[in-house]
Amino acid sequence: MPTRNYIKKIGLTHPKQLKTLVENRRIFNLDNCELNIFETHEQTYHVPLTFSDFVITSMVRGKKVMHLFDKPAFDYMPGETVIVPSCETMIIDFPEARMDNPTQCIALAVDAVYVNSTIGFLDQYYNEKDELHNWKLQFNQYHFENNTEITGLINKLIRICSSSDPMKNAFADLNLKELLIRLIQSQHLQQVIAESAKDDTQSRLHYVLHYIHEHLTEKIAVDALSRKAYLSRNIFFKWFREQFGITPLDYINQERIKMAKQLLAHPGSKIQNVGNHCGFSDVNYFIRVFKKTEGITPKAYQSCVSNHRIQKD
Repeated sequence: MPTRNYIKKIGLTHPKQLKTLVENRRIFNLDNCELNIFETHEQTYHVPLTFSDFVITSMVRGKKVMHLFDKPAFDYMPGETVIVPSCETMIIDFPEARMDNPTQCIALAVDAVYVNSTIGFLDQYYNEKDELHNWKLQFNQYHFENNTEITGLINKLIRICSSSDPMKNAFADLNLKELLIRLIQSQHLQQVIAESAKDDTQSRLHYVLHYIHEHLTEKIAVDALSRKAYLSRNIFFKWFREQFGITPLDYINQERIKMAKQLLAHPGSKIQNVGNHCGFSDVNYFIRVFKKTEGITPKAYQSCVSNHRIQKD
């Protein structure tokens, strides 16, 4: 399905400068990270790739099939990111790569000391005395669609790392810290969502998310959520954003759009009915939120789903 959060296209290596047709590599070294740009120009299978540091990879063009963590293989497409711990070997297939249709992927290897210092920063400044949380990178969610923030940060880091700016290490460090924090917050959110579906009594985080999901089709006021968390509105807003990297309203709308996409995939579904069912009382507001999140309108999304269904049949 279409996604709006593509990494900006990076110029391909001139054919005469290619050292290999499989995972041709350009490297940009900085103090705390290393940017790698990989290109593959011919069909090939079972290519191993290992980094000694934690690595953030993101597809730019083409298609890969990834074998990782002894889990089932998965398609890896533009608009998606995969994170991998140090010394974990990725086995990669390139089923569609050709000279006129190469794959291109970036891999941002991050120094372990820098990762640990960022996690220490979160532990020190973004923890509650009554709900201590050990911030960490997790790999139960290692393959995901890019959101707007992650896409913007990766694009900026590519530009900084490949530039000749004498201050690029300083600029890269600032953006790299934000990227790591957003990844950690996103993983934390997914973990709490999964836990709250089973047990909403572990903490107020779990209780609030469970309440949101139980009332997603209804009107949900931030004031009501703050009361349930026993916090003032302003403190609740700040607390929620620190924990998950997004506002309560953004999270509610994000989950409602997920529900809307499932309903829009049903043949004959009406856009206004779907919006109303998902808690949007104003169909125009529903369309605006959907387009902001998905990059296309609900009607265009329905057409994409319908065309995809026809092609599969």
